[in-house]
Amino acid sequence: MPNGQLRIAMLSVHSCPVGNLGTRETGGMSVYVREVAQELGRRGHVVDIYTRVHDPRDRQIIDLGCKARLIHLTAGGDDELNKLAVYPCLPEFIANLEDFQTRNGLNYDLIFSHYWLSGCVGKYLQQLWHVPHVIMFHTLGAVKNALGIGEGESDLRLQMERDLAQSCERIIAPTEREKENLIRYYGASPERIGVVPCGVSLGKFLPIDKNIARKQAGLAGDKIILYVGRIEPLKGIERLVRAVSFLPEIQGLRLVIIGGDDGNQHEIAELQRLANDLRIQDSVTFSGLVRHEQLPYYYNAADVCVVPSYYESFGLVALESLACGTPVVATDVGDLKNIIIQGETGYIVTGDNPRCLADKIALFIYGADGATAPALSIRESVIRFGWNKITDAVLREIRMVHDDYLALVG
Repeated sequence: MPNGQLRIAMLSVHSCPVGNLGTRETGGMSVYVREVAQELGRRGHVVDIYTRVHDPRDRQIIDLGCKARLIHLTAGGDDELNKLAVYPCLPEFIANLEDFQTRNGLNYDLIFSHYWLSGCVGKYLQQLWHVPHVIMFHTLGAVKNALGIGEGESDLRLQMERDLAQSCERIIAPTEREKENLIRYYGASPERIGVVPCGVSLGKFLPIDKNIARKQAGLAGDKIILYVGRIEPLKGIERLVRAVSFLPEIQGLRLVIIGGDDGNQHEIAELQRLANDLRIQDSVTFSGLVRHEQLPYYYNAADVCVVPSYYESFGLVALESLACGTPVVATDVGDLKNIIIQGETGYIVTGDNPRCLADKIALFIYGADGATAPALSIRESVIRFGWNKITDAVLREIRMVHDDYLALVG
């Protein structure tokens, strides 16, 4: 293509980039894929994102703007499938992708896979198309198993991740910590791992008057603690509920939990049972799924956003909250210790004790020595994570891989 523009096949097989965020299979990775694809398109590169059909109402092609589009392919029917159930459907996905490519006369300069399932497809297409393959895992099965929280990850996943980590031309990791995990658990070569953080949409997530935000979000109360994300044990929501039980009782105190769908009813019921046992059931609200464009109202309505996870590859929710000017209390996961300014934009809590989490939340709820930075200053602390700057870094990585590959094949 002219002017060094690239044609990129982006793979997000199991998770649709325009799906409902907060469900079991759709989270920060979907945001990442969509935002980076759109930014690359704005720079003149052609990006086709391939994902499987999750709903019979899905249109095959969705224009994402500029030169980016989303392409739905059938694989294993048109219903939601859990991740492992997608694996046997990958040959069908590949066949339908090849058919779409042939019928439309498409060729690509590079493959950019997201998650190990997409990596398996990417590895096959790499050999078929003779183009370089870049992968971003987003989470690592070996790390999850090492933590021992929730369901264990399959040997299949661990085997595939190890194979991909050792065979791809380039791995993009969101943090130095994740780079170290790739080397430690999968024997990945340090020279083939580039570190590029995740980003935030600064035009969408920005400070709003709290009263207006609460009205738009339908929230009332004097003090609001916010959780945003999937509902699963690894996210640490249980210890957040326990932390709320340690906070002194005040009228209007509320923990608002955003995320989860029909597939999470068991986990939600367990959390509700815990709240009942702790006698704080009237202070805990499960708001279910919230459209991504509505999230800024919730962040702005909150007095503090909490990320209580045991494992995050990065910590996208914290970026969104900080961009809205709302402080964050988080566990030491992802890259949050390098993003949150201790005592100014939030706090990092080490250890598993819910009381320690409660102590830091209390600083924002009761106003005693909490963060003194105003909303605009909190936002300013994450300006460097705008998607335009993050995509520039991603583009440098994939251009390097593409140019090196061309030099190798002559």
